[in-house]
Amino acid sequence: MYKIQGIYGASLSLFNQDLSLNVSRTINHADFLIDNGCHGVVLLGSTGQSQLISISEKIKLVNNLPKSKNFKKFIVGTGLNSLGDTIKLIKISVSLGIEYFLVMPPAYYKYKDKDVIKYFELIIKSASKCKIILYNFEKLCGYRFSIECIKELKKKFPDQIIGVKDSSYNIYSDYKDNDISIFVGSEEKLLKGLNLGCQGAITATCNVTSILARKVFDDFHQKKIQTVNEKLCKVRKVFEKYNLISALHSFMTKKDDIFSNVLPILDLLSINEEKKLFEELEKLDFNIEYL
Repeated sequence: MYKIQGIYGASLSLFNQDLSLNVSRTINHADFLIDNGCHGVVLLGSTGQSQLISISEKIKLVNNLPKSKNFKKFIVGTGLNSLGDTIKLIKISVSLGIEYFLVMPPAYYKYKDKDVIKYFELIIKSASKCKIILYNFEKLCGYRFSIECIKELKKKFPDQIIGVKDSSYNIYSDYKDNDISIFVGSEEKLLKGLNLGCQGAITATCNVTSILARKVFDDFHQKKIQTVNEKLCKVRKVFEKYNLISALHSFMTKKDDIFSNVLPILDLLSINEEKKLFEELEKLDFNIEYL
């Protein structure tokens, strides 16, 4: 059975000065990540500020994805609070030939496994030609997938439920059925996850660490000695000291000033935070030249 695998960047979104989504630059950045180590990217995920982008701009972005040479390597994040918008975005994407989706259940409200199963049942009945990676991140949505829930979803929808991005880390070490792809959500867990049988990582910091993460992945599969995993983990730890999106955009402004545009309620790091970020990264011999 084929399982999707590899290093996937949770790609940043790029905005104009008026805070409108810059569709072409967002796609170009996704292409850049793939050209620099990622097997593919997730667009419109939490790192891409999806919750802050209007549905009309999301549709505009999706409609332009087929223009990319890496079109088939894109995963679209469609985990919106609105079931209707989630279904709409998946159906439009599928009509354009996009297969893979990263879907998180709605945020804010309290619910149980049975409610999540019903939620995905409604999505899949409306848009059956989709392949869904479940996004397990309790910190963001307030719900944590159980192994029992994932097993039930896989049993009910064997062709549509194909993976889990586990950022709550209650799945990747304990799910024993070899029937889905499991991705960790941090480079710190990448090598451990690979050793446990996981298929790779989907991470925010792969916007800047894609080359290092890809080497860890390739060296593992080629049974080579790991030479950069320690550095990869240390870089991740530095970024995690801050709001990840703010830190990544602040870092990337050294490459291109367009990254200085973020949507409210987010902001760049303060001057002192940015100074500290770069000082800590410099100690690890990690700077913008890696890009």
